[in-house]
Amino acid sequence: MSRPELSAIHVHPLKSVRGHAPRTVDVEPWGLAGDRRWVLVDARGKIVTQRPHPRLTLASAELLPGGIRLSAPGMEPLTVEIPEPVATTTIEVWHDKVEAVLADDAAHAWWSAYLETDIRLLHLDDPATRRPVDPEYARPGDTVSFADGYPLLLTTLSSLDALNSLIAQGDHADEGPLPMNRFRPNVVLAGSAPWAEDDWSRLAIGSVTFRVAKKSGRCVVTTTDQETTQRGKEPLRTLARHRRFGDQLCFGTNLIPQTTGTISVGDPVTILE
Repeated sequence: MSRPELSAIHVHPLKSVRGHAPRTVDVEPWGLAGDRRWVLVDARGKIVTQRPHPRLTLASAELLPGGIRLSAPGMEPLTVEIPEPVATTTIEVWHDKVEAVLADDAAHAWWSAYLETDIRLLHLDDPATRRPVDPEYARPGDTVSFADGYPLLLTTLSSLDALNSLIAQGDHADEGPLPMNRFRPNVVLAGSAPWAEDDWSRLAIGSVTFRVAKKSGRCVVTTTDQETTQRGKEPLRTLARHRRFGDQLCFGTNLIPQTTGTISVGDPVTILE
């Protein structure tokens, strides 16, 4: 097996919508620069994701200097500037209460029209202090953006190939093979053995080091075709049979940066522990 290397980078400026794939990105203590710094909430202040709104798969957010540019089918593109942090609003991100800053009214109206319900857009102004990582897997001072729970999600091409082979042997073989975008990773590695990431504790991508927090438990979003919004049974049906760890169905692993710096596609990956 050749030495692993970084095959792809994915940044999602707004949680649950399409992002982009830069060749190079800065790693900050709370994740990739610009990743999941924006979030949608409903009228109760609860996070809005693809789980109840699969149409979010068709929308995209392009990272711009000083803001983002939104686009979606049937909608005129909209540029939203980062709001001034003059006041914050408390929202619910899963089990966390998080302070964030409301975007302007035009952004709320745009999303409310697209999803046909009352939606607000918010920005995380201070990721260094707003949301700590689950203390069961974190160290003091570890924080995260609006990602599900951890600063980065790592997946590997070899594990996706292995999973697709298992899907091909199952009851819903017609749903495979699945593309990597079902799993919405931040970094994708090539050149490792299938499922090798299960045993890693620390690794370096280029000169930036990361600690492995835990395996990534997967949800219904992985069953959503990111091009059509249609949902099936896979990969959860196959993960339930072959990748169940406790009460979670796992694919990929969650990382917490130990250092900061810049990573680029093609960087060598060193398994430190």
